[in-house]
Amino acid sequence: MARTIGSHGPKTMEAIRKAGLRLIFEHGYAAMSLRQLAAEVGIQSGSLYNHISTKQELLFVLIRDHINELLRQLDRALQGKQRPADKLRAFVAFHVSYHMTKKREVFIANSELRSLEPKNYEEIVALRGAYERRLAEILTEGVTEGEFEVVDIQVATFAILSLLTGLTAWYRPGGRLTKEAIVAAHEKLVLSGVAPGATPERAQTKRAPSPDVTAHGRPEGG
Repeated sequence: MARTIGSHGPKTMEAIRKAGLRLIFEHGYAAMSLRQLAAEVGIQSGSLYNHISTKQELLFVLIRDHINELLRQLDRALQGKQRPADKLRAFVAFHVSYHMTKKREVFIANSELRSLEPKNYEEIVALRGAYERRLAEILTEGVTEGEFEVVDIQVATFAILSLLTGLTAWYRPGGRLTKEAIVAAHEKLVLSGVAPGATPERAQTKRAPSPDVTAHGRPEGG
């Protein structure tokens, strides 16, 4: 097959990443082959090894870079926010907006986590935990300052992330609601859910001893 791009350089690697993302999303990690990937990019199969050593490396890089970008943009979204309520509102707005535009990355980071080798899996889980701790710390701060009432920080963290990430299953551009309206609806759901008096009186507000939430199988921060 004639090459359509060069075999070296950052442009080729970016083409490999984009093609790999699409192929894994459409066919699954197990079904995608490096030969198929090379044909999609327009290079010889052997040229792939100038950029990635294995299919496993590609999957790991795609998921790792997705979560690192998630963390980087979240920290930027939280800059300048002082009150816990403002931080939580900013977290919700960022998470919903980001996940509207990164459906493939989010899907792969969730569905193909099981395909990672143990060492890669552990690194990704640690990164996911870092994202989840951002939310857990906001909730803990809100409880401490009396702005939030939360029965259990860890449960609330998982529940909020599940709610926010769930939109990737149903959101389609050009639908009935604008992006702004969807963000506002999620903000109201989350903020009202942690507002004082929103929880049953018999429940005791509990703070997690450490917001280290890394259990396998829970919804991903991205």
